[in-house]
This record gives sequence, structure tokens and C-alpha cells, in this order.
Amino acid sequence: MRLPYEDALRAERHRLIDTLDGLSDDDFDAGTTLCAEWAPRDVLGHVIGLDYITSYLPYGPRINAANQAHADRARQVSRERLMEWARHWADRPSTTSRLAAGLLLGDLGVHHQDVVRGLGLHRQVPDEVATAVFREGLQLSLWLNRRVLRHRLVPTDGHRPVGRGPQVRGTREALGMWLTGRDSVAGELEFG
Repeated sequence: MRLPYEDALRAERHRLIDTLDGLSDDDFDAGTTLCAEWAPRDVLGHVIGLDYITSYLPYGPRINAANQAHADRARQVSRERLMEWARHWADRPSTTSRLAAGLLLGDLGVHHQDVVRGLGLHRQVPDEVATAVFREGLQLSLWLNRRVLRHRLVPTDGHRPVGRGPQVRGTREALGMWLTGRDSVAGELEFG
């Protein structure tokens, strides 16, 4: 039985793999992303690690430490082995990931954009992923930077405005990325 967002999650996982397959070894291992100090390989290790929710338990509330442990683990294997693991991850999400696909789609979309934008690449973000990135930004902003509480967010590509205060206009993807603290996208937004 397919759960809500499960197909979209798998599709975005495969799109991330396609992006990573297109990178040189140097970009894969040491390229710039919007995740401070993480190369694309590290981002991949992190998003794969989310399938193994029990791997977070030893870290308690130290989520960043658990995320770093997943990135570090990805550094210990060859690119070939990591990509093989990624294809399995894309085809067979864990039960917890299938159940949380609506949430994980936004996180995955943000991290895919971290890689794409960090390397100066571009891609057409699918509509469902753009909405998920915006939703992820709304949620994360509540505890990261509270931008969602201080601004009226006006997506220019098909979503109703959210919030109160000075307007910020832009695509769902750019707004979502900005809400998650990716300030490098601010030039794509209109602040009023």
C-alpha cells in the first residue's frame, strides 16, 4: 500500500541521485553546498541517515551530532559504494520514512537545493517538491529564526500568502530556503 507522498519522496530521491551522478569526483567529495562545511557526499550521508531513526537515539536531543555522524559515515566509503547504498535508499524507503514522507520530502528538497545551489547549478523544482520546501521552511523557521512569525510570505508561484508583517515575495522554493536560514537566496526575494 502506497502512503501519501511516498511516490513523491522516491522520485525526489532519484532526482538527487541523478544530480549527484552528474558531478565530478572533486565536486562530489569537496564541492560547496549551502550546508556549512558539508560537501555533496556529506549531504547524501545525512539524508540517507534519516531512514535509520534509531541511529539518532544515542544522541538524544543532539540532532546536529547525529546528522554529523551520518555525514562522517558517508566519508568512510567509496563513492561507488555510497551511490549503491543511495539507490537502495531511493528504491526502498524505511517504514518510518514512508510514514513521514510528507515531512521528509521537504527536508530532502531543501538538501537537494543545498547541493544544486551550492555548486551554482540549476534545476526545475517539481511543483510538489517546491510546496514541500516551502512547508519545511515554515516549520523550521519557528525554532531556527522566527522569520515566519515576523513576515507576510507571498509565494509568486501558486500558494496562498502566510503570516503578518512586512511582505517577502518569491517562489515557494526560494521562500522555503530563506526560511530555513539559507540567506544566499535573499537576492531572489522582494522585501517590502
